[in-house]
Amino acid sequence: MSESTRGLNEMLVSLFNHVMDVESQAVITEEYKDITNNDMHVIEAVGVGEKRKMSEVAKRLSVTQGTLTINVTALENKGYVVRERSEKDKRVVYVTLTERGRKAFYHHRDFHKNMIRSVVGDLDDDEKRLLYKCLKKLDAFFSPE
Repeated sequence: MSESTRGLNEMLVSLFNHVMDVESQAVITEEYKDITNNDMHVIEAVGVGEKRKMSEVAKRLSVTQGTLTINVTALENKGYVVRERSEKDKRVVYVTLTERGRKAFYHHRDFHKNMIRSVVGDLDDDEKRLLYKCLKKLDAFFSPE
């Protein structure tokens, strides 16, 4: 491994760790101390729009429906989400955010908006396009598909 490749690897590992740490500190505040960073990502995947199928949320998070069920049960018990069965097909379960869940969603979204603004704020359009291209390749590498 060349020195520049090794340096890039170290930077990516460091960046991942820093993002996770900073996000946990910024997002899991006193108001949201009863949930984890992972819970916040489940809330984000459920979203604030119309109700979502549990299977759709599991796919968005790249987890099994069983894993998601455990997470959603905990969030439901804490008042962040509600589940309901489809009237048409009892096998289908929908999940939506409660008012508390929507507040958490917007809190998490604001952290990410500020992070992006901080990262790209002084980049010109060409630099933003190059950064996007690089991150898209990185995302493709880590995508489970």
